[in-house]
Amino acid sequence: MQLRSNRIKKKLANGEIAVIISGITHPDDIDAVGPIGFDGVWLEGEHGASDPAELGNLTRACDVWGMTSVARINKNDQGMIYRTLDRGAQAIVVPHVNNKAEAENVVQGGKFAPIGQRGMFTSRQGYGVDDYLKVANNETALVVLIEDIVAYENLDEILTVDHIDSFFVAPSDFAASMGHIGDIGNPNVQAKIDESLEKIVSSGRTAGTLATNENVAHYAEMGVKLFMTTGAPWLATGAAEFLQNAGAVG
Repeated sequence: MQLRSNRIKKKLANGEIAVIISGITHPDDIDAVGPIGFDGVWLEGEHGASDPAELGNLTRACDVWGMTSVARINKNDQGMIYRTLDRGAQAIVVPHVNNKAEAENVVQGGKFAPIGQRGMFTSRQGYGVDDYLKVANNETALVVLIEDIVAYENLDEILTVDHIDSFFVAPSDFAASMGHIGDIGNPNVQAKIDESLEKIVSSGRTAGTLATNENVAHYAEMGVKLFMTTGAPWLATGAAEFLQNAGAVG
């Protein structure tokens, strides 16, 4: 048996755009969006309901549709990183990576030797894969969040760390760290976000960010390759249109 391919990791390595859908909390909902064409599902373990005990079923549902299971954890802790991988996630998102040492810690927790020091144990992804410990690094994606102004200031050194698949600029905390809580659209915030993305792209690394229908084309033109988006605005727009057409809005 061969290790399952990591769709997002492969697309990013080929310079292609990959899109992750967020806001999914149940395997049945993963099945519902499976045919739509997203490359991965963002399993929210920092702010949302994706606990370790649930990751087995969530990641299995992603496997059914060939989508990458992308799990955000809530701490840059090596044990937490590789336990999440052991539970079946194909990609890890680590918050608040603010300097080179913190980026290196992600790699150490997320990769087996000789690259890192991930605990020598299989994953649910490794069942039946005889050489899992030798090949897992090839299908494990690591994403670090650039979401503080201090990370922007240290971005040059962060970008020197190898084996990270995407440097993902997260706007909400970025704005808060600049003193603009809840004001992502502030011109100074947007300028720093764009500068960060431009630096990532120009360095030859893979940039990622949260995107909407309104700004995804702008970021794609900049060279951003990894996008996370939520379906909530689409649901709200569709619902409003339906209610209006049904005459249920008065």
